[in-house]
Amino acid sequence: MDDKTVLGRISELVDEEHKLRRQLSEGAISSDEEHTRLKNLEESLDQCWDLLRRRRAARDAGHDPDAEQAHSTGEVEGYIQ
Repeated sequence: MDDKTVLGRISELVDEEHKLRRQLSEGAISSDEEHTRLKNLEESLDQCWDLLRRRRAARDAGHDPDAEQAHSTGEVEGYIQ
C-alpha cells in the first residue's frame, strides 16, 4: 500500500466517523452502536497512521517504504505512549 492509498483510506475513515456522529445526532443510531463503530474506526485509523509514519521513516532512512506492512490492531493499540 503506497502513501497515497494510505492517505485515501484515512480520508474514508474520517468521513465515516463524521457520518456516524451525524447519524447519532439525527437519532438514526444509538449511542452504543456509535461507540462500538467508532472504536473500530479509531483502531483502523491508528493502524493507517502507524503505517504511514513507518513508511515515511523508512524512506527517510533510505530504506524501501514498500517493505513496510500494517501492524495488527493489537500491536498498534499496545504501543506504550
